[in-house]
Amino acid sequence: MSGSLFIVAAPSGAGKSSLVGALLERDPGLHLSVSYTTRAARPGEVEGRDYRFVSTAVFEAMRDRGEFLESAQVHGNFYGTSKAWIEEQMRAGRDVLLEIDCQGAAQVKRIFAAAVAIFILPPSLAELERRLRGRGTDDEATIARRMQSAGDELRRAAEFDYAIINGNFSAALNELSCIVAAARARLSQVREREASLFSDLGITG
Repeated sequence: MSGSLFIVAAPSGAGKSSLVGALLERDPGLHLSVSYTTRAARPGEVEGRDYRFVSTAVFEAMRDRGEFLESAQVHGNFYGTSKAWIEEQMRAGRDVLLEIDCQGAAQVKRIFAAAVAIFILPPSLAELERRLRGRGTDDEATIARRMQSAGDELRRAAEFDYAIINGNFSAALNELSCIVAAARARLSQVREREASLFSDLGITG
């Protein structure tokens, strides 16, 4: 039996992390993949919960050993997803959520074609910039770089299965929950979960 794999990506400032956090609180059946990163922890972030913080040397060694399902360099820092952990969770029938960037999403989709890819959009570029400034953690050069990257990432939205505009947080969260529920109701997933029932009902093919 295998679980469903969900990918959530967005430009920085679109509200991806907040939506994913709220979804995980609402849906205990989802298991978040904790990425490895070389960037420094932000205030409030916890090792092992938000990220696994490692040095560049450690990250590169893991990458060279083929330990990452996907890896990418974003805003000067490296990010990667543990291949072994993902495979273990899915073999156990657990649903896994990856909160990653567009580069990583494309790599995962090439390996797991059935993964459900969801892109979070800001309601406007002006609102995206306002949110980035509201963090109070980035200087002007960093904000400018993130806005430039956002343009590149937004142009890749067509590569995803679903798009959610995060203007109203509650509405966006409900849409995200509905996508997860719909993916779990795919015939292939229900057949795996309820194999004996399908056999009893004579449903084949």
